[in-house]
Amino acid sequence: MSEILFASSNKNKFSEAKNILSKFGIKLKFLRCHLREIQSSDLEEIARDKAIQAFWLCSKPVIVEDDGLFINSLNGFPGPYSSFIFKTIGNKGILKLMSVQRSAVFRSVIAYCEEKEDVRLFSEDIFGKISKQELGKKWGFDPIFIPRGQSKTYSQLEKKNIISHRYLALRKFANWYLRKPLSSGP
Repeated sequence: MSEILFASSNKNKFSEAKNILSKFGIKLKFLRCHLREIQSSDLEEIARDKAIQAFWLCSKPVIVEDDGLFINSLNGFPGPYSSFIFKTIGNKGILKLMSVQRSAVFRSVIAYCEEKEDVRLFSEDIFGKISKQELGKKWGFDPIFIPRGQSKTYSQLEKKNIISHRYLALRKFANWYLRKPLSSGP
């Protein structure tokens, strides 16, 4: 297996992805970069565009992960704008916007590109709810998202990386990648 680059400016995402994919025997290297994010309400479209940009940067097999927190009572907000919203109002701002209805979906989209314009997408949703306060100290929305069937936030869970939306999407990718025919060359 050749190494795959993980294109992102987020070291935390890379660390999680590296840890998850190592269990499948897939090695990741970090390609620290700031990719332009198109304005779209479709995570798949955003991830596809970023994967193509990343491939043009490195001309090597590359993964991009895009995710979003979709809160039902906020009509799916922040959705594909999750990163921007986290940077501007953070978890405390999200908690202030919440109503009694707290259900949410955390979605991850993995985009893999090893040839120009040829992108494979792997996505997964985890249903859950938004906690009433920040619980735990990890990054992103982990301190406020409680997956269905759990009583703790992602931040509080010891085994987040075996139930998370990112894990499940990466597992789909790994299962495909490990079974795909070897390419005949560049």
